[in-house]
Amino acid sequence: MTNVSKLDGRTEEFMPEKIVVSAVKSGASPGAAREIAGEVKQDAGGTISSQEIRSRVLEGLGRRNPDWRRNWEVYDQAVKRRG
Repeated sequence: MTNVSKLDGRTEEFMPEKIVVSAVKSGASPGAAREIAGEVKQDAGGTISSQEIRSRVLEGLGRRNPDWRRNWEVYDQAVKRRG
């Protein structure tokens, strides 16, 4: 089982569906979104930080389509106040 260490110190189970939903919202096809989620899970090992997940998802989106990555970043800045 893979866990995610959150910024606030909590730990929760890794759920690839969260990546898929977010990637699709950024414009990725469901197939590409599932591939990205699978890559992140495969590389995660036992525990991965939420920051590392974000970084790997952005990398995966950008490799496939730079617009998808930009869409994700715009959402993060506008809604989640991340930079």
